[in-house]
Amino acid sequence: MRSRRAAPGRPRHVPSTSAASPRDQVLNAAAELFVTRGFAATSTREIAERVGIRQASLYYHFAGKDEILAELLQRSVRPTVDKVEKIEALVPPETHATALYLLALIDIRTLAEAPHNVGILYAQSDVTNSEIYTEFQHTRRELVDAYGRIGLQAASVAVTADIDAPELGEMLMHSIEVVTGIRNAGTAMTPQRANRIAEAVLRMCDVPRETITTAAATAAGLLAEFHHEDVFNDATSHQNL
Repeated sequence: MRSRRAAPGRPRHVPSTSAASPRDQVLNAAAELFVTRGFAATSTREIAERVGIRQASLYYHFAGKDEILAELLQRSVRPTVDKVEKIEALVPPETHATALYLLALIDIRTLAEAPHNVGILYAQSDVTNSEIYTEFQHTRRELVDAYGRIGLQAASVAVTADIDAPELGEMLMHSIEVVTGIRNAGTAMTPQRANRIAEAVLRMCDVPRETITTAAATAAGLLAEFHHEDVFNDATSHQNL
């Protein structure tokens, strides 16, 4: 879906105090309104007013609120999907537990940094019943496939004998998506909590305790390779992991 950019919008009617780009300001404002009021109950006029721009200016950046929703949903999974190849290239050969641990940490960070906890939109019926959500599911499936593939490689024989990659991938993804519930409860996603979630993912694959310890230490070192790759530009949405 393309953004409509035929003509610039009108000048901002409220001076901006944010260092974020106008497009990211729109996304941040929309995320807050969609989460607190609901997608269907939010208008583009309200989003524009929250940013401090005219409605016409919003349409310079997005064709409508469906396109805004599409980008917000994509940003809750696409940053992790785009890093899967790099994750698998960075970890030493045959250290699948490390790859799974690192994938989990990066995915946790993606959800923890999402503005206003947009991952919670997955539970809104007006979002899940939309065509936009169907398109988002295709990207999410890529991440499920990555979890399933890497998870099976890391898992014990006892686990792989009873489950296939798609089912395991969904189970591991749901374990990570607990981040949205933690944030919704007002609890900060600290590095300690992130590591506990990542460890739980490996335990679901029946990875031995000592292997988890090694994977955690190795993944912690590799995580620095991704720290410069910000997911969102609005500094108010970031939490330190």
